[in-house]
Amino acid sequence: MIGASKSYFDALGGDWDQLRKGFFSEKVREKALELAAVEPGRVAADLGAGTGFVTEALVARGLKVIAVDQSQPMLEALRRKFPDHKAVDCRTGEAEQLPIDDAATDYSFANMFLHHVDDPPRAIREMARIVRPGGRVVITDLDTHDHEFLRSEQHDRWMGFARDDIRRWFREAALTNIQVEDLDESCCATFCSGETAATSIFIASGIRGQLP
Repeated sequence: MIGASKSYFDALGGDWDQLRKGFFSEKVREKALELAAVEPGRVAADLGAGTGFVTEALVARGLKVIAVDQSQPMLEALRRKFPDHKAVDCRTGEAEQLPIDDAATDYSFANMFLHHVDDPPRAIREMARIVRPGGRVVITDLDTHDHEFLRSEQHDRWMGFARDDIRRWFREAALTNIQVEDLDESCCATFCSGETAATSIFIASGIRGQLP
């Protein structure tokens, strides 16, 4: 399944920016950055960065970004947007073993990424590992749904998530001040048959406590 997902995004490559506009709006990233209370000069990780939807907004606010994705074509498209920009560090890696040192960032973001990973609780623990004490983890993703075509046609690994599971996984990652709420936005997608489906999006955040 992971191989299928990677192949799917490898094939999309530079076309992803245009396709993404049909799935969800800029409101998703604006809400995520607002909830994290991002500050210029800080360091953020954009996980499952793709072609840089979240990275673009972070750089515009004066942050340095470590952008991680398993797809080289996606990262190449991201690099082309910032050819001479020292604020963006692109790294190839997997959700369950991020190529980032412990406590190396102030924020970690994952937008529409969790439903593609093999082990969501482990991915959240990794997101918590890489933020400094007091740093914030923010995830925007799909609520539980029954649109099977997203698994078969777009290679989603998970059919969304129950918010109680997200809260539990955040607690298990030693995060505090946990919030999981409706983002008031839907992700829209189209079947091969031409039918459309909309799935609500949640936003979850937590703060890293003191390191042991």
